Amino acid sequence: MKAPVLLPIDAPADEAGSCALAALRLREGRWQQAAQRVAEERPVALQYNGVSHAVMLATPADLEDFAVGFSLSEGIVAAAHEVHDLDIESSGQGVTVAMKIAASRFDALKQRRRSLAGRTGCGLCGVDSLAQALPELTPLHSDAVFAASAVLAAMQALRAHQPLHDETGATHAAGFADAQGRLLCVREDVGRHNALDKVIGALARGRVDATRGLVLITSRASHEMVAKAARAGIPLVAAVSGVTTLAAQTAHDTAVCLAGFARGDDLTAYAHAQRLAGATAPKA
Repeated sequence: MKAPVLLPIDAPADEAGSCALAALRLREGRWQQAAQRVAEERPVALQYNGVSHAVMLATPADLEDFAVGFSLSEGIVAAAHEVHDLDIESSGQGVTVAMKIAASRFDALKQRRRSLAGRTGCGLCGVDSLAQALPELTPLHSDAVFAASAVLAAMQALRAHQPLHDETGATHAAGFADAQGRLLCVREDVGRHNALDKVIGALARGRVDATRGLVLITSRASHEMVAKAARAGIPLVAAVSGVTTLAAQTAHDTAVCLAGFARGDDLTAYAHAQRLAGATAPKA
């Protein structure tokens, strides 16, 4: 596993995140030939102790962050150091990320009998019971409070650190910022869940204290996005778009502040608004 590096946040991806395709563009009634940058999307198999557990469609960049973040956010391991001997192998069929985990962790993984055959950024494919879909989560014990201005400043800054989106217009981003709203890490992917997993993995590999910062996502906030943040100990999730009812309930149950429509000078808090300085929890 390569040495973890978080900064600069615009560092080149580990592998190509886009490629040029020949295309025809219609502009002002005329067809023009063009070489269009397109976001790369490939099957990425996550393999534990020689056994494939999940196949996700993802952007093949920052895959070490993705593998560690997925392992943490799915509860397969409890700490980044439990993932070792990580190896990435590319073939004509896709990319295999092979890693090793402790025998006890692997035994528990086999008991879950999960096999995720992924659509882009798929969240719950392969889950075969409601108990698996909505596992019990431990509430955060955190006194972290953030200024709304810091949240909004970080969200505004996020847009300037999405080179793959600038090239292709086809990717999501997730970012992590400190309490002052300074971006520390940004990752992109065609899948919004994948982008968040990459950020969680980068934080864990870089030994960054996730409990003192916030995560930003360029998508709606779903249940699983909140659950991933809660497992990582992140006390605030801010989405540029709306939230779902289940995301709000999950945020309420895990003591995560959930904010949606974080754009310009505005945001809407749906759970644990008291984590935003000057805000009070809305009446039920």
